[in-house]
Amino acid sequence: MTSNGDSPEQLTLLRDTVRKSRTKEPAGITETLPVARIAVDVSLPHLDRPFDYLVPEDLAAAAQPGARVKVRFAGKDLDGFVLERLESSDHEGKLVRIRKVVSPEQVLTPEIADLCRAVADRYAGVFADVTRLAVPPRHAKVEGEALRCNQPAPPPVSTSRSEWSQYPAGFLDAIARSESPRAIWTAVPGADWPLAFAQAAAVCAASGRGALLLAPDARDLERLAAACTAVLGEAGFVTLSADLGPTARYRAFLAALRGCARVVIGTRAAAFAPVADLGLVALWDDGDDSYAEPRAPYPHAREVLMLRAFRQKCAALVGGFARSVDSAALIESGFAHELIADRSVIRAAAPAVHIAGESDTDLARDPAARAARLPHRAFEIAREGLRSGPVLVQVPRAGYLPSLVCQTCRAPSRCSTCGGTLRRTGGPGPASCSICGRPAADHRCPECGDTRMRAAVVGARRTAEELGRAFPGVVVRTSGGDNVLDVVPDKPALIVSTPGAEPVAEGGYSAALLLDTWLMLARPDLRAPEEAVRRWFNAAALVRPARDGGTVILVGEPSALPLQAVVRWSPEGFATREIEERRAARLAPAAKLAELTGPADAVADLITRLRPLLPTTAGLEVLGPVDVDDETVRAVVRTPRSAGTALARSLKEAQSARTTKKNPGSVRIQVDPPSFG
Repeated sequence: MTSNGDSPEQLTLLRDTVRKSRTKEPAGITETLPVARIAVDVSLPHLDRPFDYLVPEDLAAAAQPGARVKVRFAGKDLDGFVLERLESSDHEGKLVRIRKVVSPEQVLTPEIADLCRAVADRYAGVFADVTRLAVPPRHAKVEGEALRCNQPAPPPVSTSRSEWSQYPAGFLDAIARSESPRAIWTAVPGADWPLAFAQAAAVCAASGRGALLLAPDARDLERLAAACTAVLGEAGFVTLSADLGPTARYRAFLAALRGCARVVIGTRAAAFAPVADLGLVALWDDGDDSYAEPRAPYPHAREVLMLRAFRQKCAALVGGFARSVDSAALIESGFAHELIADRSVIRAAAPAVHIAGESDTDLARDPAARAARLPHRAFEIAREGLRSGPVLVQVPRAGYLPSLVCQTCRAPSRCSTCGGTLRRTGGPGPASCSICGRPAADHRCPECGDTRMRAAVVGARRTAEELGRAFPGVVVRTSGGDNVLDVVPDKPALIVSTPGAEPVAEGGYSAALLLDTWLMLARPDLRAPEEAVRRWFNAAALVRPARDGGTVILVGEPSALPLQAVVRWSPEGFATREIEERRAARLAPAAKLAELTGPADAVADLITRLRPLLPTTAGLEVLGPVDVDDETVRAVVRTPRSAGTALARSLKEAQSARTTKKNPGSVRIQVDPPSFG
């Protein structure tokens, strides 16, 4: 007998009764569309397909397409998205039940699911990896907020098309008619592109459709938001960016999903934004490397938007002061048309552009004009410009003295302890090692014995100090790194900036000095000339027109074609020439490239599996492999552009075969890498 007087048999019966009362009988399977096709969150290529599950009766209402669920897969509870509900399954085995609906919010819309599949296929990637880019992590508290948008989106505050008056009217007229034109827009120097984007979105919203506008970084996004506020009103658009933080980003995502506004603006993170009835996608400065996704499968925002334009039959606009080679290829292929102002309009808006030492007069006055870092003519232009406003000085490197070399023989100055590069950080002390930090007070060049050192490349801070001494009494400000200026007043000042960090000047810069052009062209990258030209055009476009005294001087080799393109203000001509050169060399975008990085044996195995999967007509070539480090190699495979789809599909199959066999070593596949050198 027990202490409370119950027999052991009675206690056993009581425990069984309690256990049964706590155990809920499993619900039956719903009779309406009982099968759910689910994309399980698995990144293995050989499992990149949807799987069928049964829908319990108690989950039937919540397990709708786009909802997040938990399912049992390979002995684990994994996340997934419901793609569709079906009457039956073609799977011959036994189906298991959905274990849980994580959230009934239908965050993966059919259009975005289709886009994710297309992006994964184009980049030889996995659907689950793309959905992680498309749908931000869930925040239950945000979903519970009273964010319901049952009211129709407010009409635009302004219907002006003032920023488009200098261009052919056909593009915006077609959008207003709910058509789907696609254009590569080369903006007039000094154009207010955020306002132009906002006005295009207003035209689209007025037609009853949505718009998606992308800017390369947070600073440009802030300018775009200000323009959208003026044109669309504060309630007329939603800002979606990774910089918002997890909670705010998910709140903005839900606002777009629930239709709180017709227009969504953002950075790369917004490329997959769920915009209802999408009518326009637009991207500014597509050559900016911030649009390249650093996570698998490494899609580029421009390509994502072009896929959206094609699959969702909406208008597309890619704009910039320069023109990327990829955008030029879209024109050449017929996918998009050119949107550019008349040549007379461009000449009237552009500053006067010169190259130091380009004429005999320059050389007669300053024999070192082509070799000096700051030739005499550059000082003259800066001095003249400071009489009427700010002067921009673009320097390719940040910092005080990035690296040091011997004053006499130019041999690199290295630490005697660890061999690291010596540098100065701006303090009063001696140079120090960039690796171990040891001061080099007793440094002596091992080649010639000289104790003196000089900068291999002078950084922005050192340039600012030199200019401050050359122009006493003039305000000198720097922009770059952690200290990026957004706007500078229309007052005399020298603004020393690294490429991409140039602040906007109220009223425009009176002059601009673009220094060390050779350094930007000397980068070991296929896209170095294209990137340099883009940076120079973006800086020069901030300068006042020549009729108002605006002048730009480039310090470099006058015969260099990239510099000549800026002098002639012909970004479209330079891009076309680059395409021809790359076609001759069989490089992107004339050819399809894929970069394979990993252990040597794994890369070799993948290439071996790849060869028989491609038809002989694909013209597969393998470049490399070359060593990246002691354990990693890199190889590049390429085919003609016409075989690009077959290459991506075959890479996926070869990778799937490796993961199925559980072969050692992981190979990273990057289709159309943003840099190649």
